[in-house]
Amino acid sequence: MNQVQSRVAPLNKWPMISRVFHWISALLLLVTWALMFLYDNTDDSLYIGLHKAFGISLLFWMLARVISRLFVKAPPSAPMPKWQDIIAKLTHFALYALLIAMPIAGLLMSVYGGRAVDVFGLFEIQVFVTPDRGLARTFNDWHTDIIWPLILAFTAAHILAALYHQFIKKDKLMKRIW
Repeated sequence: MNQVQSRVAPLNKWPMISRVFHWISALLLLVTWALMFLYDNTDDSLYIGLHKAFGISLLFWMLARVISRLFVKAPPSAPMPKWQDIIAKLTHFALYALLIAMPIAGLLMSVYGGRAVDVFGLFEIQVFVTPDRGLARTFNDWHTDIIWPLILAFTAAHILAALYHQFIKKDKLMKRIW
């Protein structure tokens, strides 16, 4: 057995439901970001409305993902040093928390700004608080200046770690989520 083969762990895939939750979460985040990018560069209000609708969809999706995660057994951890395993778990936890906090902050920014949120014309989240421009600005700051950069940082760390495993360690870790 050569040295590379001895380092490759047996492939224990995540259950299909977990893989679907993972990739649709990534897609929803990407679409939500793209819509904000389009809005920032065109000022077409259609994009901000869709951004909010996809953001609320991401919130519901992440809540369903957390519930699923409570009931669906994870595969055994891949062999790696304990410090890497701890960092991986903390990174995943941070991503879950941020992907829930981001749309909540966006929703609160809208409703404190006195604006209801239309979700694809299916239903509308009415203003359920007394509008407060100061709180709207605070949630805007959280949404755009704190949570978004953290999502970018933790997503980059997650992707870089996956690429490290794929191309440097060559331990087929990425195949667990495909």
